[in-house]
Amino acid sequence: MLVVTTPTGQIGRQVVDRLLGSGEPVRVIVRDPGRLSPDVRERVEVVQGSHRDRDVVMKAFTGADAVFWLVPPDPSAPSVEDHVLDPTRSACEAIGGHGVERVVAVSTMGTGIERNAGHLSAARAGEELLAGTGVKFRALRPPGFMENLLWQLDTIRNQGAFFWPHPADHTFALVATRDIAAKAAELLLDDSWSGQGAVPVVSPDSLSPAGVARIVSEVLERPVRFQQVPVEAYRATMLEHGASEAWAQGLADMAVAQNNGAYDEEHRATPPGPTGFRQWCEEVLKPAFLA
Repeated sequence: MLVVTTPTGQIGRQVVDRLLGSGEPVRVIVRDPGRLSPDVRERVEVVQGSHRDRDVVMKAFTGADAVFWLVPPDPSAPSVEDHVLDPTRSACEAIGGHGVERVVAVSTMGTGIERNAGHLSAARAGEELLAGTGVKFRALRPPGFMENLLWQLDTIRNQGAFFWPHPADHTFALVATRDIAAKAAELLLDDSWSGQGAVPVVSPDSLSPAGVARIVSEVLERPVRFQQVPVEAYRATMLEHGASEAWAQGLADMAVAQNNGAYDEEHRATPPGPTGFRQWCEEVLKPAFLA
């Protein structure tokens, strides 16, 4: 039995699709089963509830051979660290209590991020908790998601611009969520690996925001510019959009760490994944823009 958390999220949904194609039995934890597609709902075992509920996690991990673990974002969370670690502690208890053999979790790329790096630090702390169970474990370590650009479709459409708290000429790593999901499914379906380790996942690109703007302009066939926003203004914008103080500060601290090169060392040492940024723009961004 393969257990998947966040089966309606942008990564978990793709993991489920790939696992179902293998014919292996799949169980999902989902708060609202109605958000699953009818085809998926008919083919998976559903444990209804939240991954934040210990009893739900204990039930879902019963008889599990492998687990895909991902803590989804919650901008209203009063503490970024507790948001990640509280449910992960329940997962650790269930892993040990039910003898789960293998766990694949989404963590984050980065060096020097153990402290004061906001969401990056919290993700790495969650990774350490899971590794501490002694289970066969792989931590997927992606950098920033290409899909984050989809949150700015309206500003791209209406203002011909997108806004990030990064210098225009600073190159940084990106990845398409499809590549994260593909690696997760590959590991979940392969019972031959052992031990523990990290698996960085990146695109073939090394782009600056200015380079991102150039490719987006070419694919959308309209001028799109990048504008840097100060980190403090970025934080204030997150608060205006309803984020908690802790969540907004965590995003700001993460941006500072990214600007200081948190991804650089691991990025340089990682073989690139299959999906380049231009391909992603053509296959994901442009259809969403035109919809």
